[in-house]
Amino acid sequence: MTTPVKPGPRSALELDDTWRILRVVAELVEGFETMAHVCPAVSIYGSARVKPGDKYYELAVTITETLGKGGYAIISGGGPGIMEAANKGAAQAGTQSVALNIGLPMEQKPNPYANVSLDFRYFFTRKVMFVKYAHAFVIMPGGYGTLDECFTALTLIQTRRSYKVPVIMVGADYWGGLYKWLEEGVTRGYFDEEDRKLITFTEDPEEILRIVNEHFANAGEDLACPTPQH
Repeated sequence: MTTPVKPGPRSALELDDTWRILRVVAELVEGFETMAHVCPAVSIYGSARVKPGDKYYELAVTITETLGKGGYAIISGGGPGIMEAANKGAAQAGTQSVALNIGLPMEQKPNPYANVSLDFRYFFTRKVMFVKYAHAFVIMPGGYGTLDECFTALTLIQTRRSYKVPVIMVGADYWGGLYKWLEEGVTRGYFDEEDRKLITFTEDPEEILRIVNEHFANAGEDLACPTPQH
């Protein structure tokens, strides 16, 4: 009779995976506890490489200040560039200015304009906070990270894993080619024209506020802010 082989000791990798799960849970718990008090809110995406004085940096400041004065908290990635501009505009409006920071080997240095700050090790836990608490998304010009965040939001809305909220792209000169390219997907039957129309284009801060206000007013209880418990 063959003697059963006893399992060997757990590898270092398996042990590391166990601790990673605990770190993920800790990030989610801290994020949920902090972000539960941020409402209503708009998430802003855009390039970390844009400098103050750039057209889109200054426009991001104006957009978020306008949204902030309209009663919305602003959620950004907490770093430089458009993220900094978003938090700056929120700070100027006196609203909640949220920074979802993540440690990166380059570019990501926390900006000084946030009054609510969270630090993340993992992109996917950070994305949960961006999406779960957003009543709208404003997509400024950016690179791979911006595209990733934008299409994460669009995919969740398309598949009804997330509530349908406005996705507003700022910079038709930058994003116009992408929108045209998406038309090829419609032509080939990869998705519907209605999916492509989930995106709205405008650079007018007041128009952005109007779109968000209109949606929030008609959203009903699904996107209502929680009543504070006393």
